[in-house]
Amino acid sequence: MCQEDLAQVLRHLPKFDDPNLIFGYDTVGDAGVYKISDDIAIVQTVDILTPIADDAFTFGEIAAANSLSDLYVMGAKPITALNIVGFPAKLDLAYLEKIIQGGSELVKQAGAVILGGHTIKDEDLKYGLAVTGVVHPAKLITNENCQPGDVLILTKPLGTGVISTALKKKQASDDAVEKINQSMKTLNNIASETMVKIGVNGCTDVTGFGLLGHALQLAQASDVSLKIDSKKVPIFDEAIEYASKGFYPGGTLKNEKFVRPSIEVKSSVEKTEYMLLCDAQTSGGLLISVEESKGERLLNVLMSKGIDSAEIIGEVTEKKDRVIYVV
Repeated sequence: MCQEDLAQVLRHLPKFDDPNLIFGYDTVGDAGVYKISDDIAIVQTVDILTPIADDAFTFGEIAAANSLSDLYVMGAKPITALNIVGFPAKLDLAYLEKIIQGGSELVKQAGAVILGGHTIKDEDLKYGLAVTGVVHPAKLITNENCQPGDVLILTKPLGTGVISTALKKKQASDDAVEKINQSMKTLNNIASETMVKIGVNGCTDVTGFGLLGHALQLAQASDVSLKIDSKKVPIFDEAIEYASKGFYPGGTLKNEKFVRPSIEVKSSVEKTEYMLLCDAQTSGGLLISVEESKGERLLNVLMSKGIDSAEIIGEVTEKKDRVIYVV
């Protein structure tokens, strides 16, 4: 579902009046947040995917990492998870077992536990997790506090949507597929722990709405504008090649249409570069807004901990005529 459709649905849902509700579905947060004491808030989210990898175990890993990401965005520590499965009766149950094994492995890596779950018969295979984490209410990181002068750091390369589409058309190399699988199943826990320790102003993750779609949410929630340097954005090399051949998923095309009225793109930006900024990602990286004085330090620590694709890709400015400027 695109951002416009989602916003239209949410506008007509009832609101909940509870003083302990910090973020609900009527806000543009990355997960729901509810305060249960002065020291603890629970952070909850749910996500589910259709197969993004041919290997069942790898698909389970990616789906779990994708579901956990929204907790890491907000600086929360995952504690529990529930499996959610839609499974066609025609498939072998051994395939489902491998998927759940993959998901369980990533949940263990996150230091959380799976309590159980729910499975339904479905025409299409689906798997994901409902996850719960905890955070101190005062240490919660949101998308509402980006400040002019901040720099923007992206922690994973873009292009998983384009390469996945090339794979479906049997045009993707084994090396390209291995690269995106490794990226998608990598937890955002190290990036999250690092930004919490150093202290940042705002964060979101880059998933289905693409870099520009999620950046748009970040800017609008914080009432600022963003400048993004397209040459600094990390992108998988193969994604550039496949994008030049037009291997765009439908979600990428919808993202571009949605963000177009809110952005200004410098004429020197190539079309493939621009479209990849709209590419619909699965289990993408964190987009972090941090004070300029802390930016290089945060980047260096991330890279020292193995996040070697992290880059400073832009900056936050005072609110201008357009929400995002791509140069």
